[in-house]
Amino acid sequence: MKVRYRKLDKAEGPLIVMSNVKDAVYDEIVEVEMPDHEHRIGKVVQIDKDKVIIQVFQGISGISLSDVSVEFSGKPMEIPLSREILGRRFNGIAQPADGAGEIYSDKYYNINGRPMNPVARLYPRNYIQTGISAIDGLMTLIRGQKLPIFSGDVLPHNQLAAQIVRQAKISDEETGNFAVVFVAMGIKHDEANFFTKVFEEAGVMDRVVMFINLADDSVVERIITPRCALTAAEYLAFDCNMHVLVIMTDMTSYCEALREISSAREEVPSRKGYPGYLYSDLASLYERVGMRKGVRGSITQIPILTMPNDDITHPVPDLTGYITEGQIVLNRSLYQMGIYPPINVLPSLSRLMKDGIGAEYTREDHPDVSNQVFSAYSNVQEIRALAQVIGEDELSDTDAKYMEFGRRFEELFAKQGFEENRDINYTLDLMWELLKILPEQELNRIDPSLIQKYLRA
Repeated sequence: MKVRYRKLDKAEGPLIVMSNVKDAVYDEIVEVEMPDHEHRIGKVVQIDKDKVIIQVFQGISGISLSDVSVEFSGKPMEIPLSREILGRRFNGIAQPADGAGEIYSDKYYNINGRPMNPVARLYPRNYIQTGISAIDGLMTLIRGQKLPIFSGDVLPHNQLAAQIVRQAKISDEETGNFAVVFVAMGIKHDEANFFTKVFEEAGVMDRVVMFINLADDSVVERIITPRCALTAAEYLAFDCNMHVLVIMTDMTSYCEALREISSAREEVPSRKGYPGYLYSDLASLYERVGMRKGVRGSITQIPILTMPNDDITHPVPDLTGYITEGQIVLNRSLYQMGIYPPINVLPSLSRLMKDGIGAEYTREDHPDVSNQVFSAYSNVQEIRALAQVIGEDELSDTDAKYMEFGRRFEELFAKQGFEENRDINYTLDLMWELLKILPEQELNRIDPSLIQKYLRA
């Protein structure tokens, strides 16, 4: 039942405070009507007896304490969804932002979805091809996985995100059943235009749903944006039986908004001023992905976050790493060397990779050849450190081969053009070409039968 009130006690930051409110419910949506009949949306975030605190999504600028109307809806935020959302662009609270009209649906969906029941989960299998060799070959993205990208300021994570959206694909027989939900939080206008332009020029916009929260939009809206997007992903996956890839950038902007609102609510801060519930809040987003029993669809997630001062121990990447199943780490030194994408393969991993590659999914040699390439590149780092002490000319013949392997790995395998889309078979063949540089006795992680088939053939 809707209840209307006309007087505020206080308005500060993104919050308004009201007294003498009866029967308010935590998380319910309210509508604020201004004197000029402008309407804004908010939600109840705190209740203390008859006092209610409300977060206003569009901010409180211009709101008067007395000349205003506040209506309580009695229900949480819900959004209309249908297959018509494919190819559309929305703002942070799921309102159309592309001028193509409203979405009409017989049913409205609560954005406060719950993490998937572990009993109902299916173990993730099969893979999603990104067309990027470093990811597909060494840290394969598995369908139903959550695999974050740890980046830093000015590193090309936006380009990498756009490239993944443009190139991502699943097996050919299911290509028409694949969609991407792209979520951007706190990005600048030129970045939003970049993403839209790339998707349209690549001709993939018809399978992409975009939710864009701009840097000059309300921080409260930023908290809602990923929840709207994940609700749309759940609809496409579990109601329409589609395989959905969700890319969320930048999770650090989301966490900064959470910290700002927590401070406004005068909550006790935790590490670096973030609220103590940051872990559980992030988990409520990351755990809404996976594969469900009895449903053909799936949700895979790539959250992207920037590490302040490239500090991987910062609360945002630190807590994210506890929840997700691996990470892809971008490296500033590789970026300064002109390598794109600057993926540092050694601290990067996909914990579910071993169960979604091999003869049934990619190719029989994938597990062994990826282990060998990873091991060889790890040796390269040790030999480079040795060469800095004794000089490269003093290295043994085998060590010199490893140095050559490291240079070729970075120039031919890790380095890849923004427009370059590599098939998984091309990536695996390239890994074998790199291994030909090393003496055969060094290939101790590969089955001899595979060496005979792929190296000596």
